[in-house]
Amino acid sequence: MCATKTKLKSGIVDNLDEEYYQISPDILESFPKFRPPLNLYRLKEDTAQILLYKKQDERMDKETQEEVAQTCAEGNLFVARTDHPIYSKHIAKQLDLVLVDEHLKEAEIAEVFTYAITDRIDEFFEQPVGPVFTKLYNDVMVLTEYLWNDKNRAKALVRRLHKEHTLARHSYNCGVLGLWLFNKVFPGGFNRRVYDKTALAFFLHDMGMSKIPAFIRDKPKALTPDEHSKVNLHPLLGSKLALKLGLKFDEMQQAIMEHHERLDGSGYPARAKQISPLGAMTAVVDSYCAMTTTRPYAPAKEPREAVAELNDMKSKYGDKALAPLFKAVVTGDW
Repeated sequence: MCATKTKLKSGIVDNLDEEYYQISPDILESFPKFRPPLNLYRLKEDTAQILLYKKQDERMDKETQEEVAQTCAEGNLFVARTDHPIYSKHIAKQLDLVLVDEHLKEAEIAEVFTYAITDRIDEFFEQPVGPVFTKLYNDVMVLTEYLWNDKNRAKALVRRLHKEHTLARHSYNCGVLGLWLFNKVFPGGFNRRVYDKTALAFFLHDMGMSKIPAFIRDKPKALTPDEHSKVNLHPLLGSKLALKLGLKFDEMQQAIMEHHERLDGSGYPARAKQISPLGAMTAVVDSYCAMTTTRPYAPAKEPREAVAELNDMKSKYGDKALAPLFKAVVTGDW
């Protein structure tokens, strides 16, 4: 059933031309039992009107909960699309619900994923231990399930990259842009298992930075040589952390260890001149995402400016990883 648009009786609500979408029992069950997080509406079938049913935060007793559940089971329970920001933050806590909600638009789903994955990454970087990682892993798998069914859906995610830099936002941006780029470089040339591992690698390539003190990471001016040396250790720290968490697959190690390596040997930590295709892609998206967000020590560059700079240094990154990004920025065809 599609989103339903209908006129409402004057005086029932303020907006007389509102758009609604039906919610499923799965979605309803995810709400707090006693107080709905947003207004609920019901369809009055004899007049084909959608009427305000239960107000946001209005307490519901057990009998009322059963009544609301029955209304939902009959397909007559709706929420207003204008309440989508509230709905997005709610559903982001139980991300698998986006796979069963047929009424969310692609742009709205992209917004939900942005909330959810960024928050999970932030939680993991604050406490990089197994149980917290498991929550992040589960949400990333929901994302890959969503994208695997239609990889062009990544476009909506790329168009909503964060503009302000934090470690979690940077990691989210790199994860989303990395998956988009991976599909451009290897269209269809991989299975689901590889796709899932690659997604985790892109999102967590910078996990070693969580071990660098925040006062260094977020310093608003140039780092001292000693501080630089500490930051340059983050690929090694990330590699150790990944192994500790059981993330021993090649894709993870390549993304972590190679995203600051350069083909001319000018990178770190190993000054390697041979870099895996995934390492090269991670290097490209890491650099691009850093350049196009506002950081404590530098303003954001325009996408065209950033990709032009990267193109001037393509001998360090490799053409194969850079060309699709360059084309998309120049043409606007994400």
